[in-house]
This record gives sequence, structure tokens and C-alpha cells, in this order.
Amino acid sequence: RKWPYTRVWIPDPEEVWKSAEIIKDYKEGDKTLCLKLEDETIQEYPIDPNANKLPFLRNPDILVGENDLTALSYLHEPAVLHNLKVRFLESNNIYTYCGIVLVAINPYEQLPIYGQDVIYAYSGQNMGDMDPHIFAVAEEAYKQMARDEKNQSIIVSGESGAGKTVSAKYAMRYFATVGGSSSEANIEEKVLASSPIMEAIGNAKTTRNDNSSRFGKYIQIGFDKRYCIIGANMRTYLLEKSRVVFQAADERNYHIFYQLCASADLPELKELSLAHAKDFTYTAMGGEPSIEGVDDADDFEKTRRAFTLLGVKESHQMMIFKILAAILHLGNMELESERDGENCNISKEDEHLHNFCRLLGVEHSQMEHWLSHRKLVTAAETFVKTMSHSQVVNARNALAKHIYAQLFNWIVQHINKALHTTVKQHSFIGVLDIYGFETFEMNSFEQFCINYANEKLQQQFNSHVFKLEQEEYMKEQIPWTLIDFYDNQPCIDLIEAKLGILDLLDEECKVPKGTDENWAQKLYDRHGSSQHFQKPRMSNTSFIVVHFADKVEYECYGFLEKNQDTVHEDQINILKASKYPLVADLFHDEKDPAPAAPAGKGASTKINIRSARPTVKAANKEHKKTVGHQIIKILNLYTPVNEFEERVTVAFIRNIQAHLQERNDPPQLLLDSKFMFPVLFPFNPSSLTMDSIHIPASLGLEFLNKV
Repeated sequence: RKWPYTRVWIPDPEEVWKSAEIIKDYKEGDKTLCLKLEDETIQEYPIDPNANKLPFLRNPDILVGENDLTALSYLHEPAVLHNLKVRFLESNNIYTYCGIVLVAINPYEQLPIYGQDVIYAYSGQNMGDMDPHIFAVAEEAYKQMARDEKNQSIIVSGESGAGKTVSAKYAMRYFATVGGSSSEANIEEKVLASSPIMEAIGNAKTTRNDNSSRFGKYIQIGFDKRYCIIGANMRTYLLEKSRVVFQAADERNYHIFYQLCASADLPELKELSLAHAKDFTYTAMGGEPSIEGVDDADDFEKTRRAFTLLGVKESHQMMIFKILAAILHLGNMELESERDGENCNISKEDEHLHNFCRLLGVEHSQMEHWLSHRKLVTAAETFVKTMSHSQVVNARNALAKHIYAQLFNWIVQHINKALHTTVKQHSFIGVLDIYGFETFEMNSFEQFCINYANEKLQQQFNSHVFKLEQEEYMKEQIPWTLIDFYDNQPCIDLIEAKLGILDLLDEECKVPKGTDENWAQKLYDRHGSSQHFQKPRMSNTSFIVVHFADKVEYECYGFLEKNQDTVHEDQINILKASKYPLVADLFHDEKDPAPAAPAGKGASTKINIRSARPTVKAANKEHKKTVGHQIIKILNLYTPVNEFEERVTVAFIRNIQAHLQERNDPPQLLLDSKFMFPVLFPFNPSSLTMDSIHIPASLGLEFLNKV
């Protein structure tokens, strides 16, 4: 069917974008466009001639379904969404390129496109010759590493629930298969075995995703001179500690707790004194403790098998499970308040306290005392004070979070030891899987940190897709209209610059009587006029940040406490004295004297008193280091896969083509790549074969034919 009229996309509250055709010529200054929708209805579409906001043009049908979005004549939101939708619904294609980026749609089901046969099909191929696939990106990274002797990085980003963790796993599986180690060490099996462990201790069910990563991870896979895998190293970021002690409705704590509870009847786990997950405060808050289609007991077996494969001894595994069970018991201790909750005790008879102390090998009466008392240090003296009910709850929760975070780090260290190699590393490929942008009914410090890190990632993406590409054009002196792309630096400045949100938060933490409310007030005063900051009309204790992906309202309550993250030192000292070496090890900092040193009682108290004061400062330094900063350092170190070295974009080719037509030169052009070849530009595209010239199909260069 011929389209006599221009087709456009107009916004629609139901379908987001609706197709229409313009059935009357538009003259400059017209207030409306006369449109015919697909259901044949006629609509007068209002336009503002001053704002120059005309509807988006629709691509010709012949281009729809292209496997590279850069091949579309019009590249804007409705065009991208329509193209992805057509590919997904009509051909079940979940992958589409956008220049150097692979766009994936989560099909929410297992697809048969990741088998060994598929890996071998992509191995050795050029990115554009095959259908878009995560394996094509992995192969490109592998090939460029070998050919250019350059380390590579793959960045996986997207919203919560988009499928990042699964994509990162498939990329790792690819490297494990094509770079299989030559030795008997089966290092690639170990690399893959780290996944079930990290998912058990770092993933949880949220309302967006049943298996959401609640931490970021960067895995470097090391290769030798022959490009076989020799080892790996993992760095983790921003573990969401608060989940250990609090889950929103319909969410769960970390999977490992439910795996343990589901296996409580195993004879070897009897001593953990565990029961059903719904019987523990820390695993029952979200409501339903099971996930449809997930067998926690079965997953526990997989977690244990992975630990064994990584060489974690049975006794160490048992100790890990004891520590995890102790955290659950800690959350179930009964607190007895006296006089208006000002004084609060834990019953000496409390069975959960007994279990907690027994499992961690610590002194019962000491622990009971320091869970409800705290030491205050002044210049002149030190005295002990009872805590109120809320203080005890806060201190107990801080302790639970701290134990979990230390255990998490210990496990990551052990995985790294198991994946470490003494063989000299020749090169590596990094895979960054950072949790995605998220917005819930209630957003707090955790979402703020996550979204800040994503804001920084988006900037990376912008910089590589737009800034560098445009610089490339200028370098080649190609006439080119600069694309005005959205730069999110102002939003990043709002968060991290001097007197930005984080800076003011740190300041408020240092104020003796700082509160979340005062901090909110300072934010309104300082940033009220910022384009990326808004104060909600109905609230004095929350603020809105206009992120690249969405406007998010953050509730200030709890920000100060989570930022300071203070754990009571006396509780930690009891854990340092545990009779179990693994438990004691978890809490000894590098700065601490070696636990074996025969220090008298006096010596140890001196250390305590000296370090009891500046906890806030230390926490802030730590905070500066964690929130997003480390991630960004890594991101800037490596350029992403397939820089524009050999990827000539379609827009670039069309640009040259247009200029040749204007100049009336003989229609010939030298395309300069690692391999030089002259090619002819016929001005009407023809499909002559180009058997010996290797040009990726995704570039859509069918109009080139060989001289």
C-alpha cells in the first residue's frame, strides 16, 4: 500500500505512542495538524508553532524490524520502542543492537538460545554477521582483547528487573567456554560456581524482581598469553545492608536465610535451632516467605555444592551457617522495657539470646549487658548508661547488619582466593553488573545510592555513545551537525558537588543534635531552585530528584542513621573475643593489633576508649569511599567494548554519500580500516555480492558494491 501522506507518532495515555497520518498539508503557523488514526478516526492535533514541537516522524515500513537501531532513518523514543516491539512480538528476538550497545528485552522465561552449540556458533565470528546476542558482544570483547592486546570491559546496566545479572552470567559462561583453561584446575568451573553463592548472599526478592541483586559487582576474568582463563577477581559495591533487618511488604531478606530455614531439619543443621522462615522477625516482615517456582531447600544444596567446588571446607561452611542463624536469633530477642521505655533489658532466660551466644561462641552475660547498655566517653571519664527501647532496637539492628556485611566480605574474599592464580595474567575482561535504577512506593537511602550510581553509569554511556562518536567525526573532518544529547552532569552535581545532597548529609551527621528533618530543611534552602531538585507539596520530610530515568521522591527518615552506620564498639569487642577463630577474624580490622598478641586487660581498654570517639568521622570517610565513587573510578579506567575503531555507523556512510552526490566526483571512495579496500557507491542501492569484502550486515551497507 502506498502512503500518500506523512506518517507520525503522537503521545497516547494508554498505548504511550500511537501511529497517525497527516492528511492535510501543514503550513507554517498552523495551530493544528489534521491527522487520521489507524482506526480511521480523524483528529485535530494541536501544535504550538512557537515551540516548534511537531510530532515524531514514523520510519518507512521497510526499516522496521532492523537488528541495529542506528539503521533507522528516525531514531527517537517511539521509533525505538516500535522497532523493539516488532522484533520481540513478531520474531521473538530479544536482542537488538544500537551501534556499539546491545539492547536486551527481558522475556521473563528461559529461551533455548544459550546452549554450548550457540556459543560455538558465535565463536570467531564478526559482531555484525550474526544475529544480535550477548554472545556476540562477549566474542567481540574476547577478539579485541586478543587482537589489540587491550583489556576490555562489558558494562551491563538497566532498570531493576531488566535481566542484568542473567546477562552478566551468560557473558561469563561464554568466556568460560571459549577460554577454557588448559590445565586440570577447572578454573572456568570455579568462575561459574561463584554465581550461586553470590546470588544466595547478595540477591533477594523485591516487588520488581524475584531475584534482584542487592549489591554491585565487578568481575575481572584473567587470561594468559594463549587467551585461556587462568583466574578471576571480584569486587563488590554497596551491599544493601538494611535488608537484613527490614523488608517492605511482598519483599524478602537475602535468599540464604530462607535456604537455611527450608533445610532446618537436616541432621547436620540441627544445632542451628532454626524453624520456619515465618517464625523469625528478620525473614517474616515482607509477608509471604516463599517465591513461586523457587525451591529454597533445593537451592541450598546448590549453594553448598558451589562452596565445596570453590574449596570452602565443611567446617568453614558450617561456621558460615552458624553466623547466619545467629543473625536470625538476634532479631527474635525479646526486649523488656521499664518506665516509658527509657530503660530496656533482655531477659537472661531468652532462648534466642542463648542461641546467639552459643552459635557465635561468645560470653553470654557480657553480650546481654552490652546489648542494653552503652559506654559514653568524655575527656574526663568513661561511664556506662542504660539504653531506651528504641536505642536497643537500633543498636541490635546495626549489629545484625554489621555481622552480615562482614560475613559477606569474608565470603567474597574466599571466592577471590579460590579464583586467584599465581600464573602471570596477560590480559583481562571485566564484567560490571551494577544494580539498576529503581523507584518504589517508599524510597530511602538505599534507592538514593543505587540511583546515584546509575546516574553516573548513564553519564558513561552518554560519553561513549555521543561525545566520543562525535569527536571521531570531527577528527575525520566530516561535516556534521552536533547532536544535542541530554547531559546529566547537573543532576550528578546536585548529588555530589560541594554542598550537594551528600555533602549536606555528611555535615548533618557531624552536628551533635543533627536530625533527618533539619537536613531536609537545609536541602530545601540550598537546592530549592535547582532544576533537578523539588520539594513535594505535601511533605516536609522528603525531597524529589529529577533523575535521567524518572522523578524519584526520597523519604528523609533514616538517612542520617544509615549514612553513619554506627555499630556499638563494646558489642564488637565481645565478638572479637569469640572462641571461634572465623567469627573473631570477621571483626578484626587491619589496623587492629593481631589478636594473638598477649595484651593485658588495660591495653585493650585503652584502645577502646581512644577509638570510641571518632566513629562518625570514620563512617563518613568510608561512606565517601563507597557510594558510587569506587564504581566510577573503575568505569573510567577502561573504554567499553568495540570502540568506534572498525564500526562505521550508517549515519556516517549516508553523510558521505550525500556529499559525494553534491560534488559530482566519480562515485568511488576508499574505506580505511585495518584492511584497505576500494568500494563503489552506486547512487541507487543495488545488492551485488561482496564476497571477499567483509562488512558486517548490521551496518546496512547493501548499497556498496565492489570495484
